[in-house]
Amino acid sequence: MLQINNLDLHTDNLMVLNNINLNITPGKVTAILGPNGAGKSSLLKTISQDVTASRGEVHFYHRALKQWPKQELATLLGVLPQESSLHFPFKVFDVVAMGLYPLSLNQKQGQDIIEGYLDNLSIMHLKERPYPSLSGGEKQRVQLARVLTQLSQARKPPLLLLDEPTSALDLAQQHKVLALIQHLVSHRQYSVITVLHDLNLAARYADELIIMKKGQIKKVGSPTHCLTNQTINEIWDYNPQIITVDVDSIPVII
Repeated sequence: MLQINNLDLHTDNLMVLNNINLNITPGKVTAILGPNGAGKSSLLKTISQDVTASRGEVHFYHRALKQWPKQELATLLGVLPQESSLHFPFKVFDVVAMGLYPLSLNQKQGQDIIEGYLDNLSIMHLKERPYPSLSGGEKQRVQLARVLTQLSQARKPPLLLLDEPTSALDLAQQHKVLALIQHLVSHRQYSVITVLHDLNLAARYADELIIMKKGQIKKVGSPTHCLTNQTINEIWDYNPQIITVDVDSIPVII
């Protein structure tokens, strides 16, 4: 689905990303982890074409990403940034409806999709509220509903890029959002690449981890393979206690 070859990114003469090579297949949640300044968000922005790589290529379904027509790409690739600036007093329903832009739906179909995601994300009661009046966590869920609406007519398994999607959410909503993402992956073959800071959330919900430090990929693999005492010490300079829970041996970092 997504191939990244020899990707570099320089900003102000600094190496932000260094020789990134990745191959993302459909039907997985991939979490990008690493300390502050590791290049996690920069990698996501390069994949989404918010920034231009200094070297290398990104291919999406065997076609260079920059060669995709924008409207066609918008039905297959959705991006939720860390912050979404919107200061006009649009109602929540209308903000989510912006995700209908690339789609071919009648009014009833569009309304059903929007209300479905409002319900899934527990924000149906906010549908008539002005967007600027919401809390940070509510805004985050509204924007996620917009992006999921945008991908609802994808002709093939879509790719969803999430930059710290749980950063403003309380405990229950963090798990609700990541469980929804996991459901879309397992039932609709979505591929998800998400930046996370919480190693325990990554261990519980991700199929594969990409661990970065100083603009380089240091380790790729399952949570059990990646989240070891040695790796956490080397990457985060922290000596954890790790226990495992349930039959899947999910690591819990203390």
